[in-house]
Amino acid sequence: MRGFSDIFIHRPIATVLLTIAVVCAGVLGFRLLPVSPLPQIDFPTIMVSATLAGASADTMASTVAAPLERALGRIAGINEMTSSSSLGSTRLILQFELKRDINGAARDVQAAINAARPLLPSSLRRNPTYRKVNPSDAPVMVIALTSDALTQGQMYDAASTTLAQRLLQIDGVGDVNIGGSSLPAVRVQLNPDALARQGVSLTAIGTAISNANRSQPKGAVEQGDHRWQIEANDQAKTAEDYQPLIISYKNGAAVRLSDVATVFDSVENLRNAGRAGGKPSVLVTITRAPNANIIETVDRVYATLPEMRELMPASVDLQVTMDRSPTIRASLHEVERALVIAVGLVILVVFLFIGRVRATLIPAVAVPVSLIGTFGVMYLCGFSLNNLSLMALTIATGFVVDDAIVVLENAARHVEEGLSPMQAALKGAREVGFTVLSMSLSLIAVFIPFLFLSDLVGRLFREFAVTLAASIAISLLVSLTTTPMMCARLLRAERDEKRPPIWVVRKFNDGLAAVQRGYGNSLRWALNHGVLMMLSLLVAVVLNVYLFAALPKGFFPEQDTGRIQGFMRGDQSVSFQSMRDKLEQLMGIVMADPAVATVSGSTGSSGFGSSNSGSMQITLKPVGERAKESSQQVIARLRAASTKVAGVNLFMSPVQDLRAGGRSSNATYQYTLQSNDLQALRTWEPRLRQALINEPLLTDVNSDQEDKGQEIGLIYDRDAMTRYGITPGIANQTLYAALGQNTVSTIYQDRNQYKVVVEAEPQYTQQPDTLRKFTVINTRGEAVPLSAFTSWAPTNAPLSVNHQGQFAAATISFNLPEGVALAQAQEVIDRVVVQISMPNTVTGSFQGTARSLQDSQKSQVLLLVAAVLAVYLVLGVLYESYIHPLTILSTLPSAGLGALLALWTVNMQFTLIALIGILLLIGIVKKNAIMMIDFALEAERKRGMLPRDAIYEACLLRFRPIMMTTLAAMFGAVPLALGSGDGAELRQPLGIAIVGGLVMSQLLTLYTTPVVYLYLDRAGKRVARWRGKRGPDTHAVPSEPA
Repeated sequence: MRGFSDIFIHRPIATVLLTIAVVCAGVLGFRLLPVSPLPQIDFPTIMVSATLAGASADTMASTVAAPLERALGRIAGINEMTSSSSLGSTRLILQFELKRDINGAARDVQAAINAARPLLPSSLRRNPTYRKVNPSDAPVMVIALTSDALTQGQMYDAASTTLAQRLLQIDGVGDVNIGGSSLPAVRVQLNPDALARQGVSLTAIGTAISNANRSQPKGAVEQGDHRWQIEANDQAKTAEDYQPLIISYKNGAAVRLSDVATVFDSVENLRNAGRAGGKPSVLVTITRAPNANIIETVDRVYATLPEMRELMPASVDLQVTMDRSPTIRASLHEVERALVIAVGLVILVVFLFIGRVRATLIPAVAVPVSLIGTFGVMYLCGFSLNNLSLMALTIATGFVVDDAIVVLENAARHVEEGLSPMQAALKGAREVGFTVLSMSLSLIAVFIPFLFLSDLVGRLFREFAVTLAASIAISLLVSLTTTPMMCARLLRAERDEKRPPIWVVRKFNDGLAAVQRGYGNSLRWALNHGVLMMLSLLVAVVLNVYLFAALPKGFFPEQDTGRIQGFMRGDQSVSFQSMRDKLEQLMGIVMADPAVATVSGSTGSSGFGSSNSGSMQITLKPVGERAKESSQQVIARLRAASTKVAGVNLFMSPVQDLRAGGRSSNATYQYTLQSNDLQALRTWEPRLRQALINEPLLTDVNSDQEDKGQEIGLIYDRDAMTRYGITPGIANQTLYAALGQNTVSTIYQDRNQYKVVVEAEPQYTQQPDTLRKFTVINTRGEAVPLSAFTSWAPTNAPLSVNHQGQFAAATISFNLPEGVALAQAQEVIDRVVVQISMPNTVTGSFQGTARSLQDSQKSQVLLLVAAVLAVYLVLGVLYESYIHPLTILSTLPSAGLGALLALWTVNMQFTLIALIGILLLIGIVKKNAIMMIDFALEAERKRGMLPRDAIYEACLLRFRPIMMTTLAAMFGAVPLALGSGDGAELRQPLGIAIVGGLVMSQLLTLYTTPVVYLYLDRAGKRVARWRGKRGPDTHAVPSEPA
């Protein structure tokens, strides 16, 4: 009977060419694969933003955020909707279900904004805008612009008109954001006293400026064959052009703008500052396009920098203050290094067992062919070269060699028995073809549940699972085609070898033979004491449960990416000028640290944070240049140093490649309180926050609830207003014209558009008492002092107002000290909530990464059960048996015990990476049982052996390939377990879990599997007899095996 491999053995040229084709496809795919730190996870997220200069947080929340929330809340598929309103701005974050199409969601968002527009304030000059964002995709580069000659406004203008446009043309660049200042503008600072003397209202100034600055088409005139376009000097472009503008006439004399205001060239927003390199700076933040290669994108930006420096003004210096690529390059280099070491170790293991170079060449070819061919599959699937996919290939090194080992070892055994290499290859491939198929398919079955997971875990590890499955599938094909063909051409009997094995191989095989003899004796004892073996299996199950519960749980290993995100939070009454000074002081402290390479930062109201906030981007030196200090150790030192600056807190956390959730906060993890009773929320949030500050397992505890900002509360006397002919609308317009940085006109230039901003002179905006100097022009044209109908008093007001799901919300964010697991922090928070007796009217929930951990914990056990069930179903179909798959799966408790015990020994958290290691063990350790059971069943069916004799012989016969495949898989994981350098914290849990599981499994399953085989075989016979299918009792104690 011909086998599948026969045609490939008889046609070596065709087989070689097919193998070369697989390698070529893989090499081509490798060159085309994008590079990223982790698989691309596109969270369907849309950010809606609206601005209304001068509006308070309360006003923005009630008049802008609330109508938008009601309209947007009707969109299907929203997982979470949050809003944050601060001075002059509102931002809403809509996070959709992962399966939701982002383009369809964007159309729904635009329709909802259009529907809400009539409900928004008429003073909202521009419609709310939206853009698609990916919260998990951090910027790839930050470029700082500094100059000793130009102002920040001029640098911002150059960055906006030249630099950003050129950057967006670079392949791979998705978005460019400019911060640290704003565009140039003409600022008109009004003198209320002068306006009162001239009888001109504050609101009239805006109208006059707008009328005097018009850019409209004027048409053309024609005569005969000539045409003249009409143009006029209707555009006032500089402060000098605006100063002589006539605002009104008094007693026949012109009142010019310069008579009642100071007009000068400045910027749109004075309360916005960036710093880098110890100087005022404009910061250009670059984000990659979806699925773009980060390293290639960064390289293209660097290649374009000389050209961009030529385009910029000569006095502007461009400095890269943050670049993600060095740590990504280093991390991927470490994984690639681990992959090469793993391949070398695996081939070394094979050589030690086989002892002959010619035979070792066979798996030495199978391994790289399987791994290289996988790159082609990765490209077709749209994957990337990232830490997880390369880790999958590193682990696969120990798997893909297994199939080749099984075929090679069986063929080599037949050669030693006297068959020719051709006959040995044909017979050996036929004998183990089903075994190889069973091992490969049952291992691939472990990853089937990942294909049905639509949550973050499924998206994150789909590339890992498919990459590993593809390498195993290619390995299966290679082991049934190329490997037997090479066996037929390269194998020689040991007696035919011209040179004896080297002494290392001889010693190794002598030792292995001694171990095998000892194993035979101990196995006989184990079969005679089956109850003890079954008890040991039960103990392993109990210890699995105990260790799983005892191990600290985390979501994803904390990475040391060499970057730290810092958030500043000042006193709620702090001024912008004070925050700018504190930013400079803190950046000086950070830059003085020996582990810090660069730092850039900004503060002000350019973004959507409150007015007392700021941010920093800190880049650390490479690990080798900072005395092997982790980013957490650097943060602890900087945290202590930052306390020297009074009136501000600096919260820092390591930047992670994986970030779940769309909300921004001052720390990595969030716990959100919600209530429909705003007063209850404002009462209980500080109590909970203070209680958590006292907990040692939490650091950087802070909240986004800021309701102690200072406000001047105006009380209108409506009777007096009526007497004076003034309405609240007229008074509000007057105040907004003076204090709201009101944009009244647009200056159109060739490459950009600039604004004219009107406000009162600074001496009228710095103290509440200066309100007495404001006058309001009534309906009769008379100037009425504001104090004639208004009283005021200082009060407290929120600097920001936050909603979640249209309810008032406050988010407490926190970081973790080094060594503390996220699950431990969650337990602390749940305990404290109970201790302070928080009422049911205030509910709390974890958000972002903390919520993802909760969700993943719910699915972990289900994922493990699904993987075991999938393996059972595949094995049941292959063996046409309900019993034998259970025997094979009995190897799992010992593997799980070894993995959990190894993690516990090295004090490592149980994260998703460790979970993947245990899932892989489900596929790895069952190979031992498959090899035992296949040969035992063969002996029973073809030679009529008793089950005990058959399993005993199978264990001894397959001892060498079992040891070889196990050691190959183990040494494939050793480089990950022992790895150091960049990204080691991501690789180590996987390697440690696999090595620990394999060691424990090898010690136990060599004894428990044969015992379980006999017990289940006996149980199967009893069931058969009970069903009337009696058979002879085959379990009499056999004679001692030879």
